[in-house]
Amino acid sequence: MSRSDTQRPCLRCWTRRTRRRCRSKRCEQDAQAAEELYRKALSIAEEQGAKLWELRAAASLARLRRDQCHHIEALDLLARVYGCFTEGFDTADLKEAKALIDESA
Repeated sequence: MSRSDTQRPCLRCWTRRTRRRCRSKRCEQDAQAAEELYRKALSIAEEQGAKLWELRAAASLARLRRDQCHHIEALDLLARVYGCFTEGFDTADLKEAKALIDESA
């Protein structure tokens, strides 16, 4: 067995590890960018009094933060926005928001 034959498996492992690190870093950067956009959307919806859009942005942010294991703050925000609704609880958006809130309880 030549030296290059014994090094190939190590090289493959190293290559896979490097690819995972790059993907992980890219995912982290994408998540940060997504969080910024969701927070901007929340701000705009709040300024405009667009409660449904605020709920949708809060739900998206809550899902993102849940997937990052940092869901408490985002779910508190979602619960606050959800609490502003007095009707429409049979709509898909409100059902989804309620499910996210209940999931964390």
